[in-house]
Amino acid sequence: MTTSSSHSTKEDILRYLLKEGQGSAIAMAEELGISPQAMRKHLKDLENDGLIEHQQERQGMGRPQFLYQLSKQGREQFPQRYGEFALSFIDSLVETVGEEQLGAVLKKQWQRKAEAYRQQIGQGSLAKRVHKLVELRRQEGYMAELHPLSLEQSEKFILSEHHCAIADVAESYPTVCGHELEMFAAILPDCAIERTHWLNDGEHTCGYLIESKAPD
Repeated sequence: MTTSSSHSTKEDILRYLLKEGQGSAIAMAEELGISPQAMRKHLKDLENDGLIEHQQERQGMGRPQFLYQLSKQGREQFPQRYGEFALSFIDSLVETVGEEQLGAVLKKQWQRKAEAYRQQIGQGSLAKRVHKLVELRRQEGYMAELHPLSLEQSEKFILSEHHCAIADVAESYPTVCGHELEMFAAILPDCAIERTHWLNDGEHTCGYLIESKAPD
């Protein structure tokens, strides 16, 4: 019988892999404060359940190291705000009006979303606004983090989202992600925003570089 403590540890492992992309048993054991032996048992259980998978990485002449990562099924353990219904609806919309009109609809949706974000974020320093943006994204099911970058003359941040709340839609219609980039630019018009990482490119996170624009 699985204890609640064991269940919690397995959830912590899944969250670690969602955030970091991959990890070794030793690294995860140190991070979560358990023994390597206990970690390997949890990893074996999770792999048997189809939630994680591993690959070998050889370093020099030593024994190969096993690196673990989430499987597709493992990623699906995290909450989705939009599921099969949304994807089915968009498929039906494409069949009815075509992809060009779909793009116009999605753009309108992101414009409305950007306006709602702006109202909730309000005024204030860039740091205050991006922290509020991260908080709102977390509430919507994105596993978002903010990483300030210290520079002398401008403010810079990396916004990382380790879990996409609309992953199924984005996988079938990658243009959604382009509209999302436009949305961030509309929310923070005084900033230059650049995508640095993308889940759809096989990376383990979506990342955005947010930098305040130099005054005219």
